[in-house]
Amino acid sequence: MKVVIFGATGMVGRGVLRECLLDSDVARVLTVGRRATGQRHEKLKEIVHENLLDLSAVEGELGGFDACFYCLGVSSAGMNEADYTRVTYDVTMAVAETLVRRRPGMAFVFVSGAGTDSTGRGRSMWARVKGRTENALLELPFKSAWMFRPAFIQPLHGIVSRTPAYRILYAVMGPLYPVWKALFPAWVTTTERVGKAMLAVVRRGAPKAVLENGDINALAG
Repeated sequence: MKVVIFGATGMVGRGVLRECLLDSDVARVLTVGRRATGQRHEKLKEIVHENLLDLSAVEGELGGFDACFYCLGVSSAGMNEADYTRVTYDVTMAVAETLVRRRPGMAFVFVSGAGTDSTGRGRSMWARVKGRTENALLELPFKSAWMFRPAFIQPLHGIVSRTPAYRILYAVMGPLYPVWKALFPAWVTTTERVGKAMLAVVRRGAPKAVLENGDINALAG
């Protein structure tokens, strides 16, 4: 399997990258983003590209992949809807439309979030934008497209969030993870499980395109 990862320097993306590099069935990994991951591996290649709204300069290197794991995202805190839409919807669709043009036979996995509003018209700004993004992705002619909606994600293996507020949250909540897992198993997962679930859904598929936290954990095994 050959995979391309967008957002491999973020918390979720780093977890997905780790699982891809460890998986013997993954022969090649390409990361594309505004900064390098800092990792070195024999099957890893990186493209540092600032303007993800325009991939024309690197489009020639984006063909031949079996799957895209799209982990790029930002917190909506302090952002207005126009700015959040530009990052969450516009950039995602620019990437997806480029990839589907290069290889419509690939699978596309998008990291959304628990509580995403599929109607795209609810009161929560981030949920509306995420919902519109999911719907637009599902209309593209990929071989398959999967919307991942994780809830609380525990970072493992030395991975930390780049968002300061989230780092504080994880520092406080991390020690309570076993308790949350026992009490609310459908609402907690890990970076490792998210990565394994992405690989699993590309290999075996799933009965539905929108996968909630519990579905992600089930796919991860």
